[in-house]
Amino acid sequence: MTYSPPLAEIPITPLGDSALIVKFGDSIQRETHQQVRQLADHLDRHPFPWMIEAVPAFTSVTIYYDVMKLLEEAGVLGDRSPAENPFQLAAALVSELLHTLQDVKASPARIIEIPVCYGGDWGPDLETVAAHNGLTPQEVIHIHTSADYLVYMLGFAPGFAYLGGMSERIATPRRETPRLSIPAGTVGIAGDQTGVYPIDTPGGWQLIGKTPIELFKPQQMPPTLLQAGDIVRFYSISREQFEVWEELER
Repeated sequence: MTYSPPLAEIPITPLGDSALIVKFGDSIQRETHQQVRQLADHLDRHPFPWMIEAVPAFTSVTIYYDVMKLLEEAGVLGDRSPAENPFQLAAALVSELLHTLQDVKASPARIIEIPVCYGGDWGPDLETVAAHNGLTPQEVIHIHTSADYLVYMLGFAPGFAYLGGMSERIATPRRETPRLSIPAGTVGIAGDQTGVYPIDTPGGWQLIGKTPIELFKPQQMPPTLLQAGDIVRFYSISREQFEVWEELER
């Protein structure tokens, strides 16, 4: 069982001269992720006046701040020493927050269901994944659609979700030669990870299908369908269903 230290004992370190990192652990664990979500959810709902952005990652939350606003805030708080630098001020305020969050639970996870048309032109590597694992393509689809995937963080490309929870039974190494362009919506496997390309981009993952859903819409707010803390469930659809869905998305 993984040990997760109390929030009040979490280390806070500087990142440059206008950011700090609240680090909850050194390995990717669901318990650690719950602490990350606990802080990130609170900051999303109740940001500090001096905060620019809070970015959750696998094991940490990075808080970017406006130094001038932070110093103005410190001037309001008469118990702050003028000898404290901006990082010390921000770290002290975050540490105080962590103490108050000790017994506060993160928001319930959203469940996002994503339809996927597996194989064919949109999943040219499905048979490769099956052969690598001694399975049939249908067995790969069954395993891939049977799991609940936790969104640990977003990165790499706008709206790209790093998912945890894929079965090792369908784990497959990346392609030796990456493709120069992979269409948005394509679902892939690389090692023990799976994910969906939210925009057209190069990539070396094994492609097993495609979803008609747009994961990144820059004209909307928020622009990304998936957020850290969400639970993703994939389910299989036919090519005909895909084409109808794609028309509705346009």
